[in-house]
Amino acid sequence: MHEIERKSVTILDILSKEKEPLGAGIISKRLKSFGIDLSERAVRYHLQLMDERGLTEVRGKEGRLLTVRGKEELSNALVADKLGLVITKIDTLSFMADLNLAEKTGRVILNVTLMPREVLDEALGIMKDAFAAKLGISDLVAIATEGEFIGSIEVPPGSVAFGTICSITLNSIFLQAGIPVDSKFGGILQFDKGEPLRFTELITYAGTTIDPLEIFIASKMTSVQEVALTGSGKILAGFREIPAVAADKSRALLAMLEESGFYGVLRFGRPGQAILETEVSPGRMGLVVMGGLNPLAALEESGIKTDSKAMSTLIDFDRLVSFWNL
Repeated sequence: MHEIERKSVTILDILSKEKEPLGAGIISKRLKSFGIDLSERAVRYHLQLMDERGLTEVRGKEGRLLTVRGKEELSNALVADKLGLVITKIDTLSFMADLNLAEKTGRVILNVTLMPREVLDEALGIMKDAFAAKLGISDLVAIATEGEFIGSIEVPPGSVAFGTICSITLNSIFLQAGIPVDSKFGGILQFDKGEPLRFTELITYAGTTIDPLEIFIASKMTSVQEVALTGSGKILAGFREIPAVAADKSRALLAMLEESGFYGVLRFGRPGQAILETEVSPGRMGLVVMGGLNPLAALEESGIKTDSKAMSTLIDFDRLVSFWNL
């Protein structure tokens, strides 16, 4: 029964991330990324059971949508199914995102921050310095007001949602190029006179159920504004490793990323050598990447209360706009 419930909860979770109806075939493919192998016929069976319970509803031949009762069921799902290590979420989203750099199509992973509608203009003014200093992943962002959707997230009344590209999108792009990425930890990176020095705080992705960058923001451990204006202070960053044999291919991919407006890779190491005083595993190379939430951390530093969630949703690339056009 627990296994059946786990599959049902996962199907509800998949439906919750989409605004349009999904058919059994698509759901079957999405389930594989969660380690669940169900045929299209088996998915239909589960959907029929959920229809009977009022958790889903049929929309013509297109598929199913989640009902209000379905959202409540998902919210009250088994704790064991709701909790998961961040590293598992990273691997799942890296597989699901499918941005094609050459064609500028597909989906990217988005961090989403909710803030009161009345502070938006002030917030944009504060974030301007962080974007100008390129302390994120890209200038491309998403914005939505109450009642609208940002990815799969509906914006609550009185709020504005602001989305920045998550650094895990880079994992996905590397993965599509055949280069596996091992996300090691999120941390606080110290800058001095415009140069990164060392990580002063670290939390491994494999040992937490909460994204490390969310923890650092909530604890007010950053000084993004100071880094943007003076070059000295502390920002959010992540540490990755890739196989050393993929060095040349990775450099070519990084050049393509820069041409496409992605500037999030701060340091690219050498095989087996430490990077920013951080040891690298044998046969691997280190990557230090900016935290996509850095511009939002500047808001908390300024006293604007926000609710920031890393790796919140997937969004079509063509829904993004330049921060400088807002």
